[in-house]
Amino acid sequence: MISTLSSWSDVVHRSMSFLRPDSEVVVSYRTLRRRVIDFLRTLPDSESRRVVPACPDWTVSALVSHMMGINEDILAGRMGGFTSDAWTQAHVDRHLGESIPSLADAWERMAREFDVILPTIPAPRNSQLVMDAVTHELDLRYAVGSTEARDSDAIDVALGWLLDWIERERGGLDQSLSDTKVSKYELLRSLTGRRSVDQMNTLGLSGDWIVTILRGTPLKPPTEIIESI
Repeated sequence: MISTLSSWSDVVHRSMSFLRPDSEVVVSYRTLRRRVIDFLRTLPDSESRRVVPACPDWTVSALVSHMMGINEDILAGRMGGFTSDAWTQAHVDRHLGESIPSLADAWERMAREFDVILPTIPAPRNSQLVMDAVTHELDLRYAVGSTEARDSDAIDVALGWLLDWIERERGGLDQSLSDTKVSKYELLRSLTGRRSVDQMNTLGLSGDWIVTILRGTPLKPPTEIIESI
């Protein structure tokens, strides 16, 4: 069952920081990576060419290349242009034509080395790493018809980063967000540009406010529906 965000409303009134503890962030990323790698190994390689609706310029293999490419860049110290289109596209170009099994194997091979560095990534960047990864995990699952992993600990970490970022960088939370009873899954999809204004309004959120909050970021909400709610 997808849990609701009633507890998040209480947190809003107690603290201006929503970030989860570093130890929880580390565990959630490791668990997510294991979950995604295992899931990739269940997919036929024909799925590698499937277009991902939430990232229409990318196929499944391109999306996975980005997810593991972040690990590669952190290990190699290639952080110039972090989050830019050119930076993310380099992940895709580096693994162009590779199969889903080979991508899964490569990601798993670097896990031990990456896990040495992972606990040293400072907050809030560590939570941002989880936010990107779980967002794309859900993109991947929706693309291939899976409804699993919609209540993982990584979603809590991702929402912690998003709410903290909104509070720090955008001047505070809208009342509809502070008091929301929307599921954590739907809130995450709304705040990461996967829900249209009409969809967010249907959920009881302020779609126009979220569009304004996300303006200028890679998380721009779509003008048309790309996923059902």
